[in-house]
Amino acid sequence: MTRTDNAMKAVVVHGAGDVRIDERPRPVPAPGEVLLAMEWGGICGSDIAYWKKGASGTAALTHPLVLGHEVAGRIAAVGAGVRGLAEGEPVTVHPAQLVGRLPERLAGRTNLHPHVRYFGSAAHTPHTDGGFSEFRTVPAAQVRLLPGGVGTESGALAEPLAVALHAVGRVPSLSGRTVLVNGAGPIGALVVAAAKHHGAREVVAADLSAASLDVARRMGADATFDVSRGEELPRDADVVFEASGAPAALGPVLRATARGGTLVQVGNLPGTAEPTTLGDLVTREITWIGSYRFVDEIDDALRALRDGLDVSPVISHRFPLDQAAQALAVAADPASTSSKVMLRLGGGTPAAERLGGTSGRRPTAHP
Repeated sequence: MTRTDNAMKAVVVHGAGDVRIDERPRPVPAPGEVLLAMEWGGICGSDIAYWKKGASGTAALTHPLVLGHEVAGRIAAVGAGVRGLAEGEPVTVHPAQLVGRLPERLAGRTNLHPHVRYFGSAAHTPHTDGGFSEFRTVPAAQVRLLPGGVGTESGALAEPLAVALHAVGRVPSLSGRTVLVNGAGPIGALVVAAAKHHGAREVVAADLSAASLDVARRMGADATFDVSRGEELPRDADVVFEASGAPAALGPVLRATARGGTLVQVGNLPGTAEPTTLGDLVTREITWIGSYRFVDEIDDALRALRDGLDVSPVISHRFPLDQAAQALAVAADPASTSSKVMLRLGGGTPAAERLGGTSGRRPTAHP
């Protein structure tokens, strides 16, 4: 097939185990929209789930879907009626668009709206395509300008950083408090940084992976615990963020939470029955709260990036768009010691890169 100037490439999942680089028509912005030339995208657990299982949670594919909700790029064109945005400006995207009115009892909590169209989601039919493509039209209200000094690669991570900041914001104050983050994957590592950013006195991280703990240290963890080596979680943390989503971790993290302390559940727990030990929830009078996506904390994330919060330590790999299948495989493979795997969507496509070279060692510094 000969590609035309009106065509673009997109990372499209067609079913379980079936992801392709499809050619699609280059979109044109409607009134109130902007056309983005995408530059970077970060692979998330939901992207992996659609690729591996054809579903993420209860959202199952019924037709092909463009993946990706952690994205950033530059404005390529502006639709009629759009004000305050100009061609060439670097931006990221708030990936949620509400469908219908927000129930009054959920005022101010748009992340809990029962009907949301989210980038790269099969929750609705037709599905909501994501941003893993060379171009994407976006309603202007969902566009966020990047602050000066913040590049589009970091801008693509504003979305997961917003998830971390929302989790931290579920606790009234972390100033001067001790924090434990259980699970040091990309979200857990970003929770470490968010907790430090919000004034926690001490933040420790626990995980089964030495590589993930190395990332947590570089994101600001004061100490780490390698559970795979039999190291027990520290006791009496004022606030615990459970970011692993592993039911087996609930008993230990409840035990690690101080009497009268708070446990914030950030990691997605499975929707099936799982045995665990919850006795300490009552006897230690622990406040256990959930944290889901974010409201407008993507704006807080951009301010934090502007003020110097460095998210680069979570990036372990970069792949060009054409190698999206390999990128997904690396992100999904626990033996790969990957953290956040990035896709270069446009603006030049470098060869696949594992930070720190190809020796298999996790890097200690980032460009």
